[in-house]
Amino acid sequence: MFRPPSAVSGRPRAGTLLLTLGAVLASTVTLATAPSAEAAETLLSQGRPATASSHEGEAYAASAAVDGNLTGTRWASSWSDPQWIQVDLGKSADISRVVLHWEAAYGKEYRIQASDNGTDWTDLRTVAQGDGGTDDLAVSGKGRYVRMLGTARPGGYGYSLWEFQVFGDTDGTPPATGGAVKVTGSQGDWQLTVGGQPYTVKGLTWGPSVADAPRYMPDVRSMGVNTVRTWGTDATTRPLLDTAAAHGIRVVNGFWLQPGGGPGSGGCADYVEDTTYKNTMLAEFTKWVDAYKSHPATLMWNVGNESVLGLQNCYSGTRLEAQRNAYTSFVNDVAKAIHTIDPDHPVTSTDAWTGAWPYYKRNAPDLDLYSMNAYGDICGVQEDWEQGGYTKPYIITETGPAGEWEVPDDANGVPDEPTDVQKAEGYTNAWNCTVGHRGVALGATLFHYGTEYDFGGVWFNLLPGGHKRLSYYAVKKAYTGSTAGDNTPPVISDMSVSPASSAPAGGEFTVRADVRDPDGDPVTYKILLSGNYANGDKRLVEARWRATGNGTFAVTAPEKLGVWKVYVQAEDGRGNAGIETRSVKVVAPPVSGTNVALNKPTTAGSYQREYGDCPCTPAKATDGDAVSRWASDWSDPQWIQVDLGARTAIRKLQLHWDPAYATSYEVQMSDNGTDWRTVHSTTTGNGDIDSIDVSETARHVRLHLTARGTGWGYSLHEFGVYS
Repeated sequence: MFRPPSAVSGRPRAGTLLLTLGAVLASTVTLATAPSAEAAETLLSQGRPATASSHEGEAYAASAAVDGNLTGTRWASSWSDPQWIQVDLGKSADISRVVLHWEAAYGKEYRIQASDNGTDWTDLRTVAQGDGGTDDLAVSGKGRYVRMLGTARPGGYGYSLWEFQVFGDTDGTPPATGGAVKVTGSQGDWQLTVGGQPYTVKGLTWGPSVADAPRYMPDVRSMGVNTVRTWGTDATTRPLLDTAAAHGIRVVNGFWLQPGGGPGSGGCADYVEDTTYKNTMLAEFTKWVDAYKSHPATLMWNVGNESVLGLQNCYSGTRLEAQRNAYTSFVNDVAKAIHTIDPDHPVTSTDAWTGAWPYYKRNAPDLDLYSMNAYGDICGVQEDWEQGGYTKPYIITETGPAGEWEVPDDANGVPDEPTDVQKAEGYTNAWNCTVGHRGVALGATLFHYGTEYDFGGVWFNLLPGGHKRLSYYAVKKAYTGSTAGDNTPPVISDMSVSPASSAPAGGEFTVRADVRDPDGDPVTYKILLSGNYANGDKRLVEARWRATGNGTFAVTAPEKLGVWKVYVQAEDGRGNAGIETRSVKVVAPPVSGTNVALNKPTTAGSYQREYGDCPCTPAKATDGDAVSRWASDWSDPQWIQVDLGARTAIRKLQLHWDPAYATSYEVQMSDNGTDWRTVHSTTTGNGDIDSIDVSETARHVRLHLTARGTGWGYSLHEFGVYS
């Protein structure tokens, strides 16, 4: 669903074609040399998961500072303050000594801190006059996580450590470690095991940047999540794996293949003929399998995402069938190669429809399990599996509420987005239908732990803009069994827009919604707009609005015509938000008087005969149809004129621009169609509705267009002239 770059696109149904750091405290102490460690002291940090606020590159990841290589490998941070590196000891320990083996880029001022949860930190030691070399620090404290927080450098470089060593004592029980991941059992009675113990995937797809993993992973863990899924694995992956392992979370490591992501995705690999592409991808994938096969966060490898479906964008007929067979055969080649390098982690492959599974069944026997993305039709997956006679279990790699491609259109002809309540129910239903297929469905990574705050983010993200939704708590309840004690979001219901299909551009329309907060928190509001369906802009922008009482808001419509999404966002001041949305169709504001250009003879310097919805003749700009349009050649200048038939008193022009608009143009008038006088000009056109007041009498009216706002030509839906 979300994929690099994130986007939402339509797809058919399953079974057919589915688819800051806190402020640094000012107090300091003087660096002192620590006494030598006592015999009972144990090196606890070596080989444990390590994370950092930044690293200069793959060769300088946090893990290099806990690998035991004192002079060969090192962690190096970005060249800024503050920076930190931390290590997860696997369990709480009594910490007695920390040794920092600095490279030339050292910390002049820094703190050694400990934490039980990786979020709340206690200072164990503060260094105010560090001079590099080796700092052997006696400390006293307890925690699972130990961190060096650097706050001042002596020069322009970052912080760099050959080794970050933590010594202390545990109760004698070794910290939790990884183990082989296996698919065990037999037909219809499978289970996933980790280190020999049963493991159900309770997951989320991962959206934040790798750099933000330390910020968000504790929250993911608090939701009962044990797994996150990625779509790509490369040199940037290690910090995410390190952070996941530090919080007891495993990762489905994805590998991206063209044309991934189903409908609308780019790239058309030829899996029948292009051996170079396949060899390149195979070499790339196996490189990273070898790099991360022993990482404690690795759960499994996932080859490809929705490419069986996506190939239909590249091929058709017998060629499409050949490509789908060749693609799934290549997936099998990758699976075999991965198993050779890493026999301890299973391999799967994701697609967007159960109709892809016959190809895997026929061509990819070396897959350990199947995967698929399914949303509104998730509960049909079990039936499709049973009817298909499959002999492998599966996991659901994306699921949640119904998507754009699965819901009916509303009165304005755009997908009717589910409410917050319906979305939350969608996650609950998706999880129940997954675990309901006992012995076959081994869990799911629900979509999506993302913070993007745009059209797609509001539809699917659990934390758009960082606000927790009802869906967030539905997932948490599914995975932990309870949300008791949680403060939950405001609930919005019965949202309506009036007029929904005729809001005048630049005028006002009314939005109404009932809002209640389950915890009685005071609520603040935002009214937002998205032009996704009007101009392709998926961003959310705050509208001009005013509250009129009783849950009603007067909202100023955009100037751009088309169907817009309007959102009511209710926030409780505790990090939660309810968000509800409906569509509104923005139309040209009414003009009093008569459109004397309607159906009158209209000519132009050029028009497009073939392109998209064309032919786009001049007459279509004066036919009274707001959908049809005139479109010119892609050059400057251009003109379009209308003959009113007789000299006519004119007081207003209204121009309904298509996205291909004019930034500079003149309005000209003539009595004979030859001699023209300019009555209006602009160089700041923005493509919105242009309403131009004039006081003229003429027979002919012309637009002389001299600069385009886009790379296309000029295009008008309506050229209105009013008496």
